[in-house]
Amino acid sequence: MKRISLLQVSVMAIAVAAGLFAATSFADVRLTKAFTDNAVLQRDVPVKVWGYADAGEDVTVKFNGQEVKTKAGDDGKWMVELQPMPALNWGADLVVTGKNEIVLKNVVVGEVWICSGQSNMEMPLSSWYQKLPNGCGRLACNTEEITGDFSFIRFNRVHHNTAMSELEDFNSFGWQECKNAVQRDCTAAGFHFAMRLHKELGCPIGLIDSNWGGSNINSWIPDEGWNNCEETIEPGKKLIEARNKAGKADFRTAGGMYYAMLAPWKNYAVRGAIWYQGCSNAGEGGFYYYKQKAMILEWRKIWGDIPFYWVQLANFMGTSEDPNCDGGWARIRDGQTRCLEVPKTGQAVIIDAGEAGDIHPQNKWIVGNRLALNALAQTYGKNCQYASPTLKEAKFEDGKATLKFDNVGGGLMIAKLFGREVKQNKDVNTIKWFAIAGEDGKYAWADAQIVDADTVVLTSPAVPNPVKARYAWQNNPDGVTLYSKEGLPVTPFTTE
Repeated sequence: MKRISLLQVSVMAIAVAAGLFAATSFADVRLTKAFTDNAVLQRDVPVKVWGYADAGEDVTVKFNGQEVKTKAGDDGKWMVELQPMPALNWGADLVVTGKNEIVLKNVVVGEVWICSGQSNMEMPLSSWYQKLPNGCGRLACNTEEITGDFSFIRFNRVHHNTAMSELEDFNSFGWQECKNAVQRDCTAAGFHFAMRLHKELGCPIGLIDSNWGGSNINSWIPDEGWNNCEETIEPGKKLIEARNKAGKADFRTAGGMYYAMLAPWKNYAVRGAIWYQGCSNAGEGGFYYYKQKAMILEWRKIWGDIPFYWVQLANFMGTSEDPNCDGGWARIRDGQTRCLEVPKTGQAVIIDAGEAGDIHPQNKWIVGNRLALNALAQTYGKNCQYASPTLKEAKFEDGKATLKFDNVGGGLMIAKLFGREVKQNKDVNTIKWFAIAGEDGKYAWADAQIVDADTVVLTSPAVPNPVKARYAWQNNPDGVTLYSKEGLPVTPFTTE
């Protein structure tokens, strides 16, 4: 018998551990982490299922009465396409057969949404659960929401990672049902978004929970995306060069999180995306508009012409009594609003739900529900007021500013946010945070009066001939009181 040295034994052991000693690394058919037990597949559209096997291996996929066959390519990759399916509320087996067999249990068909951004989308239901004596994190959740059976919501939380180029798979615990307190780890904003969608649509909701606290929008834009806007081409080149020179991707350089945490999903059928990010870009002001636009356009090349809805940054930091204060957060909010020029987009305004001392507003219920209004109206055709009032026209004459608004629903009203509800209140009878300026550009606080369902008139004895106006143009315009009668706060603006 031929004697094998210890060195040879060690080399063989290392090779086996690395999967290199076998004839191929795809000896068994396998799937990516996008496909696990409890998965949600998108209804009413073709659904791709993919994975790996031996080159040339026969692969069969069976699900919900369909059976599709294919062969793995020379590179060991395979993909099949299931025909569009209606919603399937009760889980079924998805079976993949090659030389071996994989059975995914409890797979349903419903609505799938990408939930992405930084910490305010990442924060799970449990984030504030221990802060209060009753063990409930105020408006992040209530006890029923964190312990009840909401198995019609499933989420797949992608573990943090960055990459220099597209990865084919990611790390996660797979698709999880929101029951038995598993939802503690689900995006709170996404959970409340999904709760509202399910209430209206009656089908399962799947959340691709791919976020990273502190991440810059740069890291969610793949290299090609920087070419979508003329304004972002040169900044993109510099960011890509910096990443390549460093030899690694991070929070700020181009593409790192997209390549590791979203690219592996690029063949997965989804309905749309919700986005909560911007704090890490607050110093860029209105230029954020171009970056977000470039990202939306690139994501649509990948997932099709999907709707894209985002959260405008909440009020944060100290409140200033100076009407000439020009906070950086006001400018990035303005950039976010400008992005509504992109078709099939929407914005959840939460200028009433922030906290001076916490960059993470705990009222994720209001975030999820205002995002859901955009989806229900624009994506699913439901009859509901979804957009916050926005400035339509400003006229300056006769010593006053006359402002007309779009999206007023049943009309403008003075009210205040109390918990999860916006209510008219006898203690609230003034409209705060309007300011006007004359030719000298110096702003003064203005008296504001609602004179019609869509019209507000501003005056100030300090500005006899106003030529400019703005509203909530502060880092933290705490206590805004102007809403539509549907309970949506007026969008901050400047006429400059």
